[in-house]
Amino acid sequence: MVHVLSSRTLLRPTDPERTRAFYGEALGLQIAREFGTGPERGTVYFLGGGFLEVSGRSERPPAPGLQLWFQVADAAAAHEELAAAGVTVLRPPVKEPWGLVEMWIADPDGVRICVVQVPDDHPLRYRPGI
Repeated sequence: MVHVLSSRTLLRPTDPERTRAFYGEALGLQIAREFGTGPERGTVYFLGGGFLEVSGRSERPPAPGLQLWFQVADAAAAHEELAAAGVTVLRPPVKEPWGLVEMWIADPDGVRICVVQVPDDHPLRYRPGI
């Protein structure tokens, strides 16, 4: 069995500076680590229990199947902040039939990001009988 000690998602953007501005400034993610020099240097951001690394460059945006999931305490407040920062909001927060409040945004390369609020009474937080 593989014993995973840490993990990160790797993004190879078409425009590294624009992507770093999005994740670091518009979303306000904190930097865990930076390495290398120049425009294709690596920047690793904290993502709660994981990391997001933006490094290198790609000729094409990531495959459309790549999506990110960010849990926040308050999706409505995140919506206000992100819209004010000029982030592309694909869909404002909506309470889904499965009980999560989800909002969808996109990064500069079109990577879809689900911004999720888990309500206090949702089974992810509370399991009756336990």
